[in-house]
Amino acid sequence: MRVILYSKPDCPLCDELKEELRTFQQGLHFELVERNILEHPDDFARYRYWIPVLEIEGGPLLYPPHDPGVVWQALSTASRRTI
Repeated sequence: MRVILYSKPDCPLCDELKEELRTFQQGLHFELVERNILEHPDDFARYRYWIPVLEIEGGPLLYPPHDPGVVWQALSTASRRTI
């Protein structure tokens, strides 16, 4: 399963979510891809006011605020769908 984190440098909320996701990877195996919205004009236009945004393959698009329980549940559910 692939998970894309739309973020940008110097974003404390992005760093916090990234750390949570790395912890979650220990229990759920997924590929974490970080996309810097400043390097992708379409991503910047779409998400500049919303970061960090989490795109879960086979699951929902999650906008902040990110509750760890909600993120874990979304990852778990999507993980079961991609097996």
